[in-house]
Amino acid sequence: MGLSLKSIILDFQEVALETGVPRRLEIKTLPGKAAVCIGVRRGGKSTYLFQIMAKLLSEGVLRENILYLNFFDDRLHGLLGGDLGAITEAYFSLHPEKKNREMVYCFFDEIQMVSGWEAFIDRLMRTEKCRVFLTGSSSRMLSREVATQMRGRALSWELFPFSFPEFLDFKGVHAAGALSTRARLLVQKAFEEYWETGGFPEVAGVDRRLRVKIHQEYFHATLFRDLVERHDVSHPRAVVDLARRLIDNTASLYTLNSLTGYLKSLGHKVPKASVAEYLAWFEDAYFLFTVRLFDASLARSNANPKKIYGVDHALVTSVASGVLVNAGHLLENLVFVALRRHASEIHYYRTQGGLEVDFVARTPDRTLELVQVCETMADPKTRKREVAALCEAMAELDVRRGTIVTRGDDEEIATDAGVIEVVPAWRFLLSRG
Repeated sequence: MGLSLKSIILDFQEVALETGVPRRLEIKTLPGKAAVCIGVRRGGKSTYLFQIMAKLLSEGVLRENILYLNFFDDRLHGLLGGDLGAITEAYFSLHPEKKNREMVYCFFDEIQMVSGWEAFIDRLMRTEKCRVFLTGSSSRMLSREVATQMRGRALSWELFPFSFPEFLDFKGVHAAGALSTRARLLVQKAFEEYWETGGFPEVAGVDRRLRVKIHQEYFHATLFRDLVERHDVSHPRAVVDLARRLIDNTASLYTLNSLTGYLKSLGHKVPKASVAEYLAWFEDAYFLFTVRLFDASLARSNANPKKIYGVDHALVTSVASGVLVNAGHLLENLVFVALRRHASEIHYYRTQGGLEVDFVARTPDRTLELVQVCETMADPKTRKREVAALCEAMAELDVRRGTIVTRGDDEEIATDAGVIEVVPAWRFLLSRG
């Protein structure tokens, strides 16, 4: 392993960095703290690390002072058991003059693959002159347990697939400030493409058949590498069938009992506790997200049906059977991900009168944002229902503004509860940054 590890380190120092489209995420580094970037597999985390490296090189850092390892590399399989001390031993045997004299920038990709990584990073930062950048496909890297094990030596950021503004960057479409008629038409055209392709960087610009194939490979890789293999699942077929069931019911309500019953109908003898565990693993992998009812009582929130959303609306389209998912569900999924980029607390709301609002999001400044999703407000009955639900929720939660996201409607509605802004999806996504 020693010789192989040295070769991997040296090989990387000779290859050109593929930096791709600059991401609109700024990781702030602090001395003594590892910077952790987490998100779904193939969402662009490795490329984002390369962007950070390119910036360091532009500031005069030597390539030899950058150590990079990707733990999805099969050649590092021998390290997955946890013998991570071999990394620094190999690096400093190549560059002994740098030890404790020069700043070394350590980049470790998909480090959650290695058991005991927290203790290694903690020790590395205490004993070596270094800055550490990590990526992982596990939300547990945000958890209190990791912070505790690393004695508070980590700060975490989430990276999702391309947002719509990042997709515009990829397309070279300028959309800052007030838009001219031509610029607005270009943005709207780009939105239609984003609606079809979604945000995964690798599928941007490829034809539909290839995009579907790539999305389906993501689906299987996530399930088998991030879930089945990592957790040594005894019923792998049940995990796949559950994932497909949830994707087919994107933006719909589910209960643990209904999911357990569905798997039982397929012949899987999986207890309810295991189904709950699978759901937690889907969320941990940034693959599927559960949204609970907004309620002051956690017990009531957990007891009520929950809603499910995917990390990318186009991946849902590529993987779903096509029977249950419709354009309204996909639009709701699109809005959920836009909200989730900036708010980790997202619920749905049921008014005292029994009307439902799709999203209650708690913004970073702790205020509440109410968002309803509706394909079109053209039908008077639909308009009345959507506005009534928002008005009731605004009054009950003491929120003075609400939003209805549509495919094309654009207006402002004054009500007794406050102002409701009706916006087309492309404009809503632009406002999310």
